[in-house]
Amino acid sequence: MQPWMIYGANGYTGQLVAREAARQGLRPVLGGRRRAAIEALAQELGLESRIFDLKDPQAARQGVAGMRVIAHCAGPFSATSEPMLDACLAEGSHYLDITGEIDVFVAAHDRHAEAVAAEIVVCPGVGFDVVPTDCIAATLKAELPDADRLALGFDSRSGLSPGTAKTSVEGLREGGKVRIDGEIRRVPLAYQSRHIDFGNGTKSAVSIPWGDVATAWFSTGIENIEVFVPMAPSAAVRLRRLDWIQPLLALGPVQSLLKRYVGKRIVGPDAAQRESACTYVWGEAQNPSGRKVTARVRTANGYNVTVNGVLMAVRHLLEAEAPRPGYFTPSRLLGSRCVERLPGSDSIVIS
Repeated sequence: MQPWMIYGANGYTGQLVAREAARQGLRPVLGGRRRAAIEALAQELGLESRIFDLKDPQAARQGVAGMRVIAHCAGPFSATSEPMLDACLAEGSHYLDITGEIDVFVAAHDRHAEAVAAEIVVCPGVGFDVVPTDCIAATLKAELPDADRLALGFDSRSGLSPGTAKTSVEGLREGGKVRIDGEIRRVPLAYQSRHIDFGNGTKSAVSIPWGDVATAWFSTGIENIEVFVPMAPSAAVRLRRLDWIQPLLALGPVQSLLKRYVGKRIVGPDAAQRESACTYVWGEAQNPSGRKVTARVRTANGYNVTVNGVLMAVRHLLEAEAPRPGYFTPSRLLGSRCVERLPGSDSIVIS
């Protein structure tokens, strides 16, 4: 099998991916900038390691040289995606990541022509962000080709890793985001509210700035997109109040303070918590005449989805002799129902 790398292998999710890859008999090179942590994990798993910092462009190029695929797991991707993608484009390595950040998806999509010229695949979001929802979006588009409105959502009890929590802190300064008439629009937090049956009973829900605001449009061309999660009305009121102090939340010192706080308080769900918490994913497409189609799927815990989604994408690229190059969403690279191939996932149900 050709060489490939997990970068950020010492982080919460990167370590899960590395351990599962080793369990499956895969032999990734473990990469990252923290020598002690990376080398200790590599020694434990009997794997090779490379130490380099993405802030050094030459070191990054040398670090990914010879790698067929990079599974980039070191966030926040607002800071790390561009330098890693630069290195992959320069060295001809396929690029995968686990981002859920809207701006990162848009920036990667904008480099489609570069990816084609470099003959590499660029596919961010091959974890829980955004494999299940992207599959729901693509499936709904196939069921209702003239849809002009798309709502997606999920009900998860997965908990947060330190990296996800820090990304959420960054999101507070950006506010809410939805897609309206083909354009991504900044809106207040908890901008829309509605009642949704995600697959486990009807709940109050609010819109969030999730990655599908970008990727679902790339996958389907549907011009109006919102993403929802369950939230009690009282909690939604508190979230909306954060808009009043949004300028404060955007300040660098405040961001740093909040990230240090969550970094110390949040460690991520343990194995028992991951195994016991499934996730319900929902979507609804509507066409101009008002016809609606709904899709649902139950998946494993979000972190288990991410681990297995990364490895599914890695295997796809390692086994493909000459994959078509360019930017892809997960449903376009791996198939509109690829979520059904992940351990713990049911089949997508259309109604």
